[in-house]
Amino acid sequence: MTSFAVVGAGWRAEMFWRIADGLSGLRCAGAVVRSPRELPVPTFPSLSACVAEAAPDFVVTAVPWPATPSVIVEAVERGLPVLAETPPAPDAAGLRKLWAAVGDSGLVQVAEQYLLMPSHAARAAAVRAGLIGTPTQVQVSSTHQYHAVSLIRGLLGAGRGPVRVRATRSTAPLVDPLTRDGWTDDPGPRPATTTIATLDFGDGRSGVYDFTDNQWHNQLRFRRLLVRGSHGELRDDELIRLGPPRTLLRSALVRRQTGYDLDLDGFDTDTITLDGEVLYRNPYPGRRWSDEEIAIATLLDATAAWVRGTGPAPYPLADGAQDHLVALAIEEAADTDRTVTTGVEDWA
Repeated sequence: MTSFAVVGAGWRAEMFWRIADGLSGLRCAGAVVRSPRELPVPTFPSLSACVAEAAPDFVVTAVPWPATPSVIVEAVERGLPVLAETPPAPDAAGLRKLWAAVGDSGLVQVAEQYLLMPSHAARAAAVRAGLIGTPTQVQVSSTHQYHAVSLIRGLLGAGRGPVRVRATRSTAPLVDPLTRDGWTDDPGPRPATTTIATLDFGDGRSGVYDFTDNQWHNQLRFRRLLVRGSHGELRDDELIRLGPPRTLLRSALVRRQTGYDLDLDGFDTDTITLDGEVLYRNPYPGRRWSDEEIAIATLLDATAAWVRGTGPAPYPLADGAQDHLVALAIEEAADTDRTVTTGVEDWA
């Protein structure tokens, strides 16, 4: 049995210990909290107390951005592997300082789960299979900052290195019916800012970042994802590619979701297929988890395997730093109306 401790007690920390309760071979040994409170897992006033009493195999950080680097450094100093919530440090200077402190340890992973979500995992499988040839451009309009950059880099197969960023912002009226707290019941449009950026990774690979305020929750904006390749294109859940001579093939990614209509198996994700081939199979059938929960469970299992030495590193610190540096460059480019070049090639 592999165990971990969560540092933090917010909504994200709660997801980690709740999901771990549904995994075999993995358990949450407790949470490190600043003030006493009742939680469904044991609580500890400090990481040192947690290590002394619970002896976790790794640590998950789920604290505010400014506090994350110090928690990471303390855990590494104790020889503990870390899965750090995004981003691992708030700004570029903080990332460099964190890398100088723990970069060579090899003990730090970043909790970037978007590529592990069923739909994205299926799309990535289709791209890796070469169905659209060599991927050359990824356009993402669904999530923000480092998450969007991670999707773009992952689907392009772009590693760590210099990225040239151009960005603009515009503001327009938009009704905002939903937030994390639920329905707003406000039918009046309010100013919403849209940031659009182009990312040049070199070697003919590029990305387009398009995000509007609260796009995660605002269902009045579609989520869009496009992957362009040398032999075709993937648009959301549809794919077009070149087949036999003078033949274009158009296919759909089909999700089998149980629990609809007369399906009495209960609501759950089963598979995502393309032309009869399984691109993705839910590794946690029967849990009734959302895509986000499936992705976090997959990440936790992958981290546990890495800690045990039976699996690869799920998302090394350098990759998380690359994502956040590019995200920061998008904001800088939009603020200054100039091209910004960034990346971790000179220090990671």
